[in-house]
Amino acid sequence: MSDTPFGFGLPPEEPEDGDEGKKKDQQSGGGQGPANPFGFGGLPGAGGFGGPGADNPLAAMFGSLNPTDLGAAFQQLGQMLSYEGGPVNWDMAKQIARQTVAQGTSDGTKDASVGPAERRAVEEAVRLADLWLDDVTSLPSGSASAVAWSRAEWVEATLPAWQELVDPVAERVGAAMGDVLPEEMQAMAGPLIGMMRSMGGAMFGTQIGQAVGVLAGEVVGSTDIGLPLGPAGRAALLPVNVEAFGKDLSVPQEEVRLYLALREAAHQRLFAHVPWLRSHLFGAVDGYARGIKVDTAKLEDVVGQFDPQNPEQLQDALQQGMFQPEDTPEQKAALARLETALALVEGWVDAVVHAAAKPRLGSADALRETLRRRRATGGPAEQTFATLIGLELRPRRLRDASRLWASVTDARGIDGRDGLWAHPDMLPTATDLDDPDGFVHREQLDFSELDKMLGEAAGGAHGKPDLRKKDDGETEDDDTE
Repeated sequence: MSDTPFGFGLPPEEPEDGDEGKKKDQQSGGGQGPANPFGFGGLPGAGGFGGPGADNPLAAMFGSLNPTDLGAAFQQLGQMLSYEGGPVNWDMAKQIARQTVAQGTSDGTKDASVGPAERRAVEEAVRLADLWLDDVTSLPSGSASAVAWSRAEWVEATLPAWQELVDPVAERVGAAMGDVLPEEMQAMAGPLIGMMRSMGGAMFGTQIGQAVGVLAGEVVGSTDIGLPLGPAGRAALLPVNVEAFGKDLSVPQEEVRLYLALREAAHQRLFAHVPWLRSHLFGAVDGYARGIKVDTAKLEDVVGQFDPQNPEQLQDALQQGMFQPEDTPEQKAALARLETALALVEGWVDAVVHAAAKPRLGSADALRETLRRRRATGGPAEQTFATLIGLELRPRRLRDASRLWASVTDARGIDGRDGLWAHPDMLPTATDLDDPDGFVHREQLDFSELDKMLGEAAGGAHGKPDLRKKDDGETEDDDTE
């Protein structure tokens, strides 16, 4: 293990062994270091840390920056090391996310402020979508307002939800980082551990910020991943991303916007009128995250071989995944519950939106298939969250769930289908997704028995006699001796 564990010691002005040390330093990457050793990219005007100029220890840390950029670098480094909040530096995450958004997407699309015409178009699309949905679901509108967001506005609006999702995992990793330190170091390294927490929070903040920024260039609304990321009751679309989504589909832009508005409005109905659903989904994510086991052997290996001249190793390890497979029965069950819940939400939305759009939009089938494939494959940002959170936030069984909801609608009608959202115990399970017809048949029997029991209970409450068999076969009234 190196003398300056985790590479947080101050660099000496000259190598201890003179010119030979300089040569070794250059060969190991200290002079012409990695382009971004801490992973804190996006500094204003900076080409990244660790650029040319290794003879100067400051240049080895910050690269070739002009005085203005160097001041900004020191300011950000000071903010990073002085951070004393939770496991993720969310101020840094927001800053990195906004910088990522400002750079634009890989296809060259830049973010832009939303104009009045785009806002009116989104409001009208959501209003019309709600009218169409009234015919295909018993759940009333859940959109108190409709808004058009830029990518930067999406970042600002959704960060609180990401914090709720990511913090539990970051806490696990942060605790594991402290546990793998040798005992003698833990006893004497109080300031070092504090600095590690700050650095760990900054690393997570940087990665989350980059992923949120990339995702902001992909999403078309506030519910794309099946979770309500935005404020309650606010249906949102991102006009610049809606336009990019429909660019190569040979479908009129108005139809694309309306179909995506249907999906957003359907999600809003579900989350607004199923009060337990949001906490159920976020609780499932939290429960799964708290059961994650950090791969301490891998973390110990990283710590034991940590090179002070290459401090981005820890971030690289996080990017490659620090989580052991969900090998316990409890963890497998938690993962199954979460994946099933996400599939049921997306399957219901898929079925309801198709029922509303099919009679009215000629492009309904094509748009449905495009969305299904998009949700099934995900994108680079979703893969980043799969690495950081330990699971993929997308349903694996969307088509199965959609078929099940369609079967329930055929057998029990719209009210019977939507009534299943009254309680989480009434929802289909992962096994039911394998056998939709069996679920429909079984649920019909269960509900008829329940109706019978409720009817008898209501009759007894209204004073009707409760007749039952005596041992000798006669009947008696409960009210008589």
